[in-house]
Amino acid sequence: MTQVLSAVQGVFDKYGDERTKDWFLMSSPLPTALICLSYVYVVKSLGPRLMANRKPMELRNVLIIYNLFQVLFSSWLFYEIGMSGWLTGRYNYRCEPVDYSNDPATERMVHACWWYYFSKFTEFMDTIFFVLRKKDRNISTLHVIHHGVMPMSVWFGVKFTPGGHSTFFGLLNTFVHIIMYTYYLLAALGPQVQKYLWWKKYLTSLQMVQFVAIMLHAFQLLFIDCDYPKAFVWWIGMHAVMFFFLFKEFYNQSYVKPPKQKVSADSKPAANGASKSNGYSKQSDYYINGNGLSRSDLVHRATAGAH
Repeated sequence: MTQVLSAVQGVFDKYGDERTKDWFLMSSPLPTALICLSYVYVVKSLGPRLMANRKPMELRNVLIIYNLFQVLFSSWLFYEIGMSGWLTGRYNYRCEPVDYSNDPATERMVHACWWYYFSKFTEFMDTIFFVLRKKDRNISTLHVIHHGVMPMSVWFGVKFTPGGHSTFFGLLNTFVHIIMYTYYLLAALGPQVQKYLWWKKYLTSLQMVQFVAIMLHAFQLLFIDCDYPKAFVWWIGMHAVMFFFLFKEFYNQSYVKPPKQKVSADSKPAANGASKSNGYSKQSDYYINGNGLSRSDLVHRATAGAH
């Protein structure tokens, strides 16, 4: 096993980018892998067990601060990635090989890539807040897998290709995160604000458009000659395909009306005027802990990510 690990580390040292090899968490994939595994253990096992006999935490002010931080952080990342190439005319949208020079603008992009990698750790808090608020039903396996693998996935990009064609993914993703976390920030302010958040449906549509754009941008390199690793083309492109269908399924469940069904006795209005289904009132289903977040908001958050 030691020899295998040594050989793998030799590959990283030989082919990894010289500019990032000594940066925090970049010398080896093991620290990132351990952090990701620890995250999965905490949110799927340790956290729920520790909260089992405790009351759910409200965390309204914490959520407001967290979402505000994510809006500012995503805005800064979008600016850095954009001004390092995509929004200045330096990068070609059809083919952009990785620049391994020490040009100041290039190094700016390399740093932006590392901070984008770091942002995948801050997004762990989305799930941790679910645990602390005992919203275990929102901690789906797919949600945990997505958040758990993204730091590892981005690590390889920063290690081998910190710049170039695939950073278009980061540009679009940070832009969508600005809008997404702004929505969650406003929703966390309470019912008095949430009534104005009619545009959630269009946020989901924007996320799907993002993944289509990433697919087209990545897979075009399969048909044109470009000095960019095909492995990363497939990696980025297939991520976009998977998340497109994930969000499409969420969109259909949330916004496409199902066929009309015969009203059963269980779904008839109760005597007090509250509509009930299986014992849960629609109002209690809509507001969670009084913070104005609907169940569909939380399901959306459980699937969001792409980042």
